[in-house]
Amino acid sequence: MSGGALQLRPAYPLDAGRIGAIMSDFIDQTDWMPRVHTRAEEIAFADRLIALGWTQVALLEGRVAGFLSRDGAEVVALYLATTARRRGIGRRLIEAAQAETDRLSLWCFQANAAARSFYLALGFHEAARSDGAGNDEGLPDIQFLWQGGPTNA
Repeated sequence: MSGGALQLRPAYPLDAGRIGAIMSDFIDQTDWMPRVHTRAEEIAFADRLIALGWTQVALLEGRVAGFLSRDGAEVVALYLATTARRRGIGRRLIEAAQAETDRLSLWCFQANAAARSFYLALGFHEAARSDGAGNDEGLPDIQFLWQGGPTNA
């Protein structure tokens, strides 16, 4: 990874704007992803995730490049800035979460082939599928589970 050392730390309240922007940018750049919340609502959601103590950020050159939010064993969100993708940052965030627990679960949209491959490469397996009725976007999704042991680094 070039461009400076990667650092992980708990998210601060002032990170909410950047975290919200990372989520919004993903939505804007993904043709299959509907926009169901405003940018302001995404920042408010980020603020809530931070206030709950669920969010860890990845800093690259001192700037938030991505984040992972987790409620215990449930990964609620994992997003990376466009320029931070495919640089090992998502892997570092997942591995940090794996180091803190012996089990992780998350939901991933079926249309997100890159994310599905990413989770499988990190030792997750598919546990269930849904028609999307349970998520805001109404998109079919897949539940992935990871159970103990080291990742395949």
